[in-house]
Amino acid sequence: MSNYTATVSWRRGADEPFVDNRYSRGHQWSFDGGVSFRASSSPHVVPRYSDPAGVDPEEAFIASLSSCHMLTFLHLAAKAGHRVDRYDDTAEAVLTKTDGRVWVSTVTLHPQIVWSGTRSEELALHHAAHDECFIANSVKTDVRCEPA
Repeated sequence: MSNYTATVSWRRGADEPFVDNRYSRGHQWSFDGGVSFRASSSPHVVPRYSDPAGVDPEEAFIASLSSCHMLTFLHLAAKAGHRVDRYDDTAEAVLTKTDGRVWVSTVTLHPQIVWSGTRSEELALHHAAHDECFIANSVKTDVRCEPA
């Protein structure tokens, strides 16, 4: 089908011995379309050495699920003849420790949609979008959708 790439780059600072575990977790993410941005570990996970301005993997995971759901929802709404003017989602994740491992156990999407014209079946569209979302189909995390 399709292949995707992302380049993740990190460099040790000249003043960082590294073996003492005191080094910057900041790094760069670059994508095939030319977009690059700062990433880091979460300040909640590694408080002292994270770059709070960087996107952390947990945030990227949540954004990926939210974005996939949104894009699938918009496709299905358009296909059904409904006009969406705006779609906003403030998604949330819960980290859980199970059997000594920490994982993202739940992601809850909170889409708020502004429609124009006639609309119907919003919940059905969300269920269908969840079923068809590539990212949601790829993870064991419980992905929930609670439209506003």
